[in-house]
Amino acid sequence: MPVTAAALRRFAVARSLFPPTQLGPALDQLGFVQADPIRSPARAQDLTLRHRVSGYHAGDLERNYAALDVEEDFFINYGFVTRALHRLMHPRGGAAALGRSQRKRADAIVRFVDARGAVHPRDVNAEFAHGTVTNYWGGASNATTHLLDLLHYSGRLRVVRRDAGIRVYAVQEIAAAPPGRAECLCRLDAIVDAVVRKYAPLPAASLSAIVARLRYAVPQWRRDLPAALQRAKQRLARATVDGVDWYWPADETPETAVAPDGVRLLAPFDPVVWDRRRFELLWGWAYRFEAYTPVKLRKFGYYALPLLWGDRVIGWANVSSSDGLLRVDSGYVDGHRPRGRTFTRELDLELERLGEFLK
Repeated sequence: MPVTAAALRRFAVARSLFPPTQLGPALDQLGFVQADPIRSPARAQDLTLRHRVSGYHAGDLERNYAALDVEEDFFINYGFVTRALHRLMHPRGGAAALGRSQRKRADAIVRFVDARGAVHPRDVNAEFAHGTVTNYWGGASNATTHLLDLLHYSGRLRVVRRDAGIRVYAVQEIAAAPPGRAECLCRLDAIVDAVVRKYAPLPAASLSAIVARLRYAVPQWRRDLPAALQRAKQRLARATVDGVDWYWPADETPETAVAPDGVRLLAPFDPVVWDRRRFELLWGWAYRFEAYTPVKLRKFGYYALPLLWGDRVIGWANVSSSDGLLRVDSGYVDGHRPRGRTFTRELDLELERLGEFLK
């Protein structure tokens, strides 16, 4: 039985929106949850988890972080990764990227943090006051904060919690030596499989792009990524639909997928909608995240949440909350809200769930 576009749509929704479970198992199943600081009406990581965790409330991930088997880290973006995935990516190294004076300062910071157990960046800055550096966007950043970021990225420090949204660091044990070549390749294949499990089914162009983004997760193996992509294509299931090659885990079957019923408002970085190329192929319209788009150029709104009904993304909504009341401004792809009691009832239920999640 050939795979159809309709089957791929159902598959994309069904495999990602699995039956809600507890927070730990949901994180294990996802592997990685992208983080974003914007709250509109909540942060992306919370909006993502609320569909997949029973009784989830905004902020539960941060409140329970210390007791969970997760780490803040870079994967294809910044977010929360399981410790199993975290171990595959490290050690990244990174000392070679620092100048001699920077290495001395970095080592001094690690000793300072180690002596105190857990340290807020303001305490590190008060101790060292390293001045400023030019950041990625061309502006000035605190040099101590910059070194803390590098030490966290390299794996020498870890985030133990957040205080008022600020990362608090502790020293992290690192391997004495990097793994051998054969283990490196095995780890890299496992990391590729993890990202495919998160975002499949993937069109060929998206598979190539998402594997390339693993350069953030494993910069030490970036030259091995093209070969890892070719190995992945050999072990993944594949079908050509409407002239496009699609890939997904070999032990999964798109034709038998059953998408959950109901209406859901998804985060802009939810795995169902994250890949904009895939989104347009599956649902026939181009969704854009416009928080950083000038107001006059916005089509959807500051933080538009894609509106999923069954296995169709039919529109979007901008949601705000004040004094426990939700305000919803919605738009629809065909310009019209679906008629009938079923959609109205399901939308009301989703807004009720959203309101409870925000309490």
